[in-house]
Amino acid sequence: MSRTSLKSPKYKIVSLAKAVEIAKKARKKGFRIVTTNGAFDLLHASHVQSLADAKSHGDLLLVGINSDASVRRNKGSMRPIISARERAFMVAGLASVDCVFVFGSKTPIPWILKIRPHVHANGSDRAIDEIVEKYAVEKHGGRVVLLPHTGLHSTTMIIKRILRTQRKRKPESK
Repeated sequence: MSRTSLKSPKYKIVSLAKAVEIAKKARKKGFRIVTTNGAFDLLHASHVQSLADAKSHGDLLLVGINSDASVRRNKGSMRPIISARERAFMVAGLASVDCVFVFGSKTPIPWILKIRPHVHANGSDRAIDEIVEKYAVEKHGGRVVLLPHTGLHSTTMIIKRILRTQRKRKPESK
């Protein structure tokens, strides 16, 4: 990455085609490519820690952000809270993240087959056999790693806490 890319997170947000090109060039230079993905709807401490943990498995961390339509399909009509463009910008702002792209497929399988990461990181809230993209990662010699999952934070839990707080508030008197 150039010095220019350090000035603003927007320089880390690329198209999928550009992410594939970045991975290809990095592979030729001998860099270890790590990928991960998610909605990252309300960025919280567990997201930040997971991304740092993912980066520790390689040299270059590419993060796939679910498109708004993909989040709605996977999490329901009330999500996302934050648009894909803004979510990508926030994730790109993290030091551990080298590149961010938005994808619209139901699973990350299509882009994993193109990027061919050495490591694909997933949260350990699912068993390794439940990770649908596992075969796509292993097809090109990569491996899936499970990242520690504290269970302390989740976007769903944050939304529920906000709603509980709103219900407990009494209407303002006029």
